[in-house]
Amino acid sequence: MKKAIIVDDEPLARMVIKEYLLQHPSIEVMQECNDGFEGIKAIMQHQPDVIFLDIQMPKINGFEMLELVEQPPAVIFTTAFDEFAIKAFESHAVDYLLKPFSQERFDKAIERLTEREAAVTAGNTRDLLEAAAQSPQQNQRIVVKTGNKIKIIPVDEVHYLEAADDYVKIHTKEGAFLKNKTMGHFEKVLNTQQFVRTHRSYIINVQLVTRIDPYEKESYLAQLTTGAQVPVSKTGYAKLKSVLGI
Repeated sequence: MKKAIIVDDEPLARMVIKEYLLQHPSIEVMQECNDGFEGIKAIMQHQPDVIFLDIQMPKINGFEMLELVEQPPAVIFTTAFDEFAIKAFESHAVDYLLKPFSQERFDKAIERLTEREAAVTAGNTRDLLEAAAQSPQQNQRIVVKTGNKIKIIPVDEVHYLEAADDYVKIHTKEGAFLKNKTMGHFEKVLNTQQFVRTHRSYIINVQLVTRIDPYEKESYLAQLTTGAQVPVSKTGYAKLKSVLGI
């Protein structure tokens, strides 16, 4: 028996999935969730084999929810989303169902789940999130988990990012928050005209730079309006000057 969770803010959509699942008695719905917050709690509680997940939901979207799950299960998306994301689904998700979908199309998704069971791992979902992050809709904010709480940080509120072992420390006026991503990830997805990697361990919001001071041999310190001092390497200095137009 496979355990499933449905995460969708539309009651009708959840009802349709449950109705279609009547044809698949080997899959048991453990819980229905109205949003991503509920979805995270349900995944932690039930450890499902598969989730039927909408993307466009209030509070946090489906991608952001998956980012906060340490060991994400197999995913079947049930959504109406952009073409870019669909290409990502084709490579890494079990399947995607564009609303409205029929029983026949749903059944094919369940077949794919069975066929790909051995190959579908948490790594597939992580690859999916990396691909989806290239969409402009996905890089306007950063969602982090602090204890039992979830915080949404608009990228404009980020002062700078700092490498911290397997995490990235996101510095804001409210403090620092850890995100289980790499510096390379943020360098790739953030707006390069606003965020510059000045050092292998730092990315700064150039809108906050007040001056750049010499520090040690071929290195500098960027002074921010917040009072923070961020290291700048020789290579980072050249990139920073280019973006600042100096």
